[in-house]
Amino acid sequence: MLKTFRKYFAFAGNFSPWMKRGMAWSIVSSFFEGMQMMALAIVLFALANGTLSAATAWEALAAMVVCIAGTFVSAHFKSKNFCFGNYSMVGEKRGQVGDRMRYLPMGFFNANSLGEITSTMSNTLDDVQNIGGIVYMQVISGFVFSGIVTLMMLAFDWRVGAVCVAAGAAVLALSAALQRVAQAISSERVVAQNALVGAVLAYLQGISVVRSFSLVGRVEAGLVGAIDECERMNFQTEVKFLRFAIAQALATKAASVAVCLMSSWFWVSGTMDAGSCLVLIACSFMVFSKLEISGLFSSLLRQIDIQMDKVNAMLATPAMPEGSYRVGGEADAEGLDVELSHVTFSYGGRDVIKDVSLSIPAKTTCALVGPSGSGKTTLSQLIARFWDVDAGCVTVGGQDVRSWALDDLLAKFSMVFQNVYLFDDTIENNIKFGSPAATHEQVAEAARRACCDTFISELPDGYDTMIGEGGARLSGGERQRISIARAMLKDAPVIILDEATANVDPENERDLQRAIESLTHDKTVIMIAHRLKTVRHADQIVVLDDGRIVQQGTHDALMGTPGLYADFVRMRERAIGWRIA
Repeated sequence: MLKTFRKYFAFAGNFSPWMKRGMAWSIVSSFFEGMQMMALAIVLFALANGTLSAATAWEALAAMVVCIAGTFVSAHFKSKNFCFGNYSMVGEKRGQVGDRMRYLPMGFFNANSLGEITSTMSNTLDDVQNIGGIVYMQVISGFVFSGIVTLMMLAFDWRVGAVCVAAGAAVLALSAALQRVAQAISSERVVAQNALVGAVLAYLQGISVVRSFSLVGRVEAGLVGAIDECERMNFQTEVKFLRFAIAQALATKAASVAVCLMSSWFWVSGTMDAGSCLVLIACSFMVFSKLEISGLFSSLLRQIDIQMDKVNAMLATPAMPEGSYRVGGEADAEGLDVELSHVTFSYGGRDVIKDVSLSIPAKTTCALVGPSGSGKTTLSQLIARFWDVDAGCVTVGGQDVRSWALDDLLAKFSMVFQNVYLFDDTIENNIKFGSPAATHEQVAEAARRACCDTFISELPDGYDTMIGEGGARLSGGERQRISIARAMLKDAPVIILDEATANVDPENERDLQRAIESLTHDKTVIMIAHRLKTVRHADQIVVLDDGRIVQQGTHDALMGTPGLYADFVRMRERAIGWRIA
């Protein structure tokens, strides 16, 4: 139990002083709550001795007022410290996890499902936030209160007090056993919860595909299976907890009955006065009920423990080392040559990029083409340091990308992907994502250059239109143009276009092409595209196959050389197995 408390304080980080103060006030509150028994003892002794009077009543009342006032004040500060510390701690942890993910290689997101990550950010931290503080307060206050009252009972009669000590030890032993069971079950429960979150996300995100292929029944069966498994784990948890709860209740109730019988027998036999008998019987009901509640709450400590371990594991995931090279000033492509020297990269035990060397001079356009799976996207991501290379090096502006401060490096890149992600916000805020400090006039200018100001102005709320999650209220071409406007507003010197015009109808493609031409003017451009007219005017075309550069040159030069590129251009209808992308 003490180990769990230490972990809780460590988890609280900057807010651990608040949690410690909360626990200190919890001890003070329990002390005042336990001292209320003294007021009860005054009345009971007076009743037993036949000396009850107004003075006795006033004396007992004064003691109760002090105890109640002390309990109220200490409970206030206890709750204040715990609430502020607990909510602030969880908020800080969410921020730390979010910040940590900025510096994790893309392999982390491939190895961990969206359901797991979402569950950690929501369910796991919600449990720590909503349950953690209450559990720790109840456990502390319960055991401290029981300890104080037990000491009082020992002072009255050591024989009866010994029964309370034995009962307390039994409850602690049962609580320790319950915590071990809870630890095993909670791990399985977390897995079931992650699976459920993942199933829900998969169902909602893929609902269009599910419906189009008439797979609603099959996918729903998987979702129902995840729900059933989560319910089974919850039921199993409750059943096992119930057994221990019954055992704890039996132990405390038996101890309470034993105290009552012993006290009565000692009074009858003349070895205990009536006042002590009454006080001990009253104390037994209070101490054992509190002890029982604390024992039940202590079973949740291991659950909170596991939740904290889960968050700590994510925060402990090795991040890409941060460099110190910084470049300030305005974005400028001048001098930002991109160089790859004998770059090798593997993922999942498979070599994806194999000894690639490539030079992309500043303010030139480089097109990456090749069959699907040839390594084009991976190569572009290595340039922007989404991954770290296994061998060789990538330099931008003469500096190894690993030596750059990551934020400074990414500030030099604007990226437009085939699959655009827009936030459930206004059009203006989605465009401003590229430059949060931009004015409305700057946003509108970027939209005009990206050929999307016309359709925006036709919307009822214009730039204030809420576009739904992922831009659901916009067409594919409209979403793509907004992403280009976002990239224009950022005005980075290096542009990466990953199949930006794929799956777009001809009408939208014309607008997109004009937008891209405006975006890439006087920039260093690295493009991955499957359409010939998109790449034929590139300064250099790099043909990749199985992670290697097999051809390199201009369109005219490659067309005059037998090879993969010319074969594709001349016999496109026969080249179904790969795309010029």
